[in-house]
Amino acid sequence: MIVVLARYRYRIEPTAVQRAMLARTFGCARVVFNDALRCREDARASGQKIAPAEVQRRVITAAKTTERRAWLCEVASVALVQSVQDAHRAYRNFFDSLSGNRRGRKVGKPRFKSRKDNRQSFRLTRNGFLLRAGGRLYLAKVGDVAVRWSRDLPCEPSSVTIIREPDGHYYASFVVEIEPAPLPPVERESGIDLGIARLATIACTGGTRRDIANPRHLARARRKLAHAQRVMARKAKGSNNRAKARRTVAVRYGKVTRARRDFHHKQALGLVRDNQAVYLENLNITGMVRNRRLARAIYDAGWGQFVQLLKQKAERHGRAVHMVSRWLPSSKTCSACGNRVEVMPLKIRQWRCPGCLIVHDRDHNAARNILAAGRAERSNACGVQVRPLFGAAQGVETGSIPHTA
Repeated sequence: MIVVLARYRYRIEPTAVQRAMLARTFGCARVVFNDALRCREDARASGQKIAPAEVQRRVITAAKTTERRAWLCEVASVALVQSVQDAHRAYRNFFDSLSGNRRGRKVGKPRFKSRKDNRQSFRLTRNGFLLRAGGRLYLAKVGDVAVRWSRDLPCEPSSVTIIREPDGHYYASFVVEIEPAPLPPVERESGIDLGIARLATIACTGGTRRDIANPRHLARARRKLAHAQRVMARKAKGSNNRAKARRTVAVRYGKVTRARRDFHHKQALGLVRDNQAVYLENLNITGMVRNRRLARAIYDAGWGQFVQLLKQKAERHGRAVHMVSRWLPSSKTCSACGNRVEVMPLKIRQWRCPGCLIVHDRDHNAARNILAAGRAERSNACGVQVRPLFGAAQGVETGSIPHTA
């Protein structure tokens, strides 16, 4: 049976004593992670190969017997072991990226963690936590922690990550296995063009159009954020007043993040319910945010998070999400006659096709071309690039989530 891994995140409310123990665990996990990186670096510098088990023995088992790292015995060993495995995974991803075995953008070399990082976390497997009958979460060497259960867990979790956010709130993120819940098949498919003025312009197979507004959560909060940041800038570095001001800034940023995530969840689920297949451009967001005039607006829109949530919900509910090549000239190609314009600056939002004289909305025309290119590729069983129904377009990229009717 195919299962889907999902995360269920809840707010937890530890006591003052438990917060102190959690802070100690965060610090120990961070030190062990850094020691694992340093151990690997020293072995590489000396020309030796070191096994993962040997790294774990040196930075945990042997380190606990020394006076310098004796305080590692005060926290749960499960968190330390998982921290070493995180360092391992970081190196494996780095080497796989260098050799080309890892898809996606290049992964950088693992960096050392700092105690000044505002976000701290550690992970526990099943032998390090327990769900009590009264709704409390038992953490090894921390005790029973109160949890705000906003919804029920679908099954027994396999691991939990304890997180301290920059605003000072604590969260427990459980990893659970859930069975797919396929939705009834529908006939409609849609092409989506992501933007800034509108978060998404959607062209459907029935010829209809739908727009998703861009709430601009960060832009609406910029005035209060700017005031809070000016207050923080006037405080002396290292003082308690600066720490309080920094937390105020973090609280305001947290509200923006949660509002954006909630909006993306709702819109992504609505698209998955209404469409059997969804097509989007595989945008190079990392490269686009290098434009200093558009970077803030792109980050505020949250394209990457929106696409990721769309893929996750489609996989769970039996829908398909396909990525169209970023080199598709979707904005410059007429979706009616296929005529392509040589130059199309960003400031042009409407344009008239010189071939058929139809006036196009730039974003809706791009969405129609994305829909056509995606449908043409999916109907091509041999996998050869073909021309879509209208417009000169390239095909979609492989490796997307499989379509299940």
